[in-house]
Amino acid sequence: MVTLLAGWTAWTTTHPTRLTASVEIDATPDQVWQVLTDLPAYPEWNPFITSAQVTSSGGALRQGAHLRNVLHFADGSTTVFTPELLTVSPGRELRWLGRFGPGWIVDGEHRFTIEQLGPHRVRLTQSESFTGVAVPFLGGWLDSTTLPQFRLMNQALAARVTALGQG
Repeated sequence: MVTLLAGWTAWTTTHPTRLTASVEIDATPDQVWQVLTDLPAYPEWNPFITSAQVTSSGGALRQGAHLRNVLHFADGSTTVFTPELLTVSPGRELRWLGRFGPGWIVDGEHRFTIEQLGPHRVRLTQSESFTGVAVPFLGGWLDSTTLPQFRLMNQALAARVTALGQG
């Protein structure tokens, strides 16, 4: 039984479930970064991560800091998780690792990347790789509930960047 569980755990770690959603925005990487990292403003525009705050001392977005994120799903349910920031690269990438359970049940490595396409155009890609022993059982749920929320957040972020750019 232990061998079976170890094998299953190893397999689920090496075969992640990946979700990806992108949006192109008429903006600079810095404009997108400013909206993405203005965590106190999330309740004003973000339909998915309705609250986000740095909980580590100093309150700065930096590698190793922890966040408290509240996720809101289309069915009205919410969940709270406390990821650790892995990458904070202004204008380029924000990445964190969230764990549900002790770290091998469900782990999600969430990434926002900003790619410059032209002088005033970028592509924002929001993606997440899920690993852990429960993930194979959640694949359909992740596709049907989480991926649409990525798309909603991307569209809302694009609208926010555009609105602030016109102000």
